[in-house]
Amino acid sequence: MKKKKILIVEDDSFIRDIYQVRFSQEDFEVVATEDGIVAIEKLKEFTPDIILLDIIMPMMDGLDVLREIKKEDRLKDIPVIMLTNISEKESVDEGREIGANDYLIKSNFTPSEVVSRVKILLKM
Repeated sequence: MKKKKILIVEDDSFIRDIYQVRFSQEDFEVVATEDGIVAIEKLKEFTPDIILLDIIMPMMDGLDVLREIKKEDRLKDIPVIMLTNISEKESVDEGREIGANDYLIKSNFTPSEVVSRVKILLKM
């Protein structure tokens, strides 16, 4: 079976490493990056099956990254899960409006639960 590919965009190296290890253990091909600009660059050569996207990041925030993804025909149908500490309704609504498939508050979910949500979205 072909490995599922995930792009993790997270500026906190500790959190990024945890998810990178966790998804690798689940047999995902993982590409991880620390900011939105690098993520957009990576997406030119790497087409993931799903994207895990933080909102608050230096350089370019996750909502702007999501807008860029949704503009591109090649990328617009890739499921995106916003994984963030922002729980304000406005941010949740904005993320969903732009096209996020799910919105998870980091402190409310263990890495295993996030992996489960990803697998559900990918119908694995």
